[in-house]
This record gives sequence, structure tokens and C-alpha cells, in this order.
Amino acid sequence: MPDTVRKVEYFSLQISDKPGEAFKVLSTLVSAGINLLACTGTQRGRRARIDVVPDDTRKFKAAAKKAGLPFQPEKSGFLIQGDDRAGALVENLKKLVDGGVNVSGIDGVTAGEARFGAILWLESADVRKAGKLLGAK
Repeated sequence: MPDTVRKVEYFSLQISDKPGEAFKVLSTLVSAGINLLACTGTQRGRRARIDVVPDDTRKFKAAAKKAGLPFQPEKSGFLIQGDDRAGALVENLKKLVDGGVNVSGIDGVTAGEARFGAILWLESADVRKAGKLLGAK
């Protein structure tokens, strides 16, 4: 089965680095019916940063605004999902290399049940070209 590729956006929010703060933010999004394709969190001194990749960007923006969550847009990229196999990520990166597109970040994981997923982050000037090279839908 061929890999599926779709364009995604990620958003960031700075919060206090205290127990329960990430839970509050994420449970607020869940209560609003927001599905996240990816989420990461990291400490930054006395603060923490939450990065999210929503399934539906428009719905996410409306929910975040309504909840008073000042998420900031960061980057665009492409979510790639497919059968887990040796070289799965490299096959997709090669398409971009051959097309002269630089990748500014990569998040890749195995998703269990012989599946993999990766998000390739790009500078905004390269998004359209990368989408064509990757066959994004």
C-alpha cells in the first residue's frame, strides 16, 4: 500500500511548568472536539512549551480562540503515513532531495501494527513544491 501524505500545520503555546498545566490545555482541546495528529511538550526554564498538530486547523483555531489559548502558528509540513519498512522515511526524503527542497525538521515514529508516521517540516517558501513532489492530498 502506498504512503499517504497530507499537509499539516503546527502551533505552539508557552505555559507554566507546573503539574497539571499541560493537562488543562489538552483537556480543553479535547472538550472542544479537537483531534490532534501529534503533540509534544518540552521544558523551557520555568516555562514549558506545547506544540500541537491538529487534524482540522480551522476548527482548532476557533476552539483555541474561544478558550483563550494563545497558540502561535509555527510551521507547515507534511504528515506521511504508511507501512513500516526499512527505508520508508528515506524514500520520501529522496523525493525532496531530488527536487532541491530542504527539510527544516523531522519527527518520525513507528505507529505499531507495522505502520509508521513522520512529519517533515519545511520553510514556507518550499511547501507548495514539496507537496507536489510528495504527492500530497
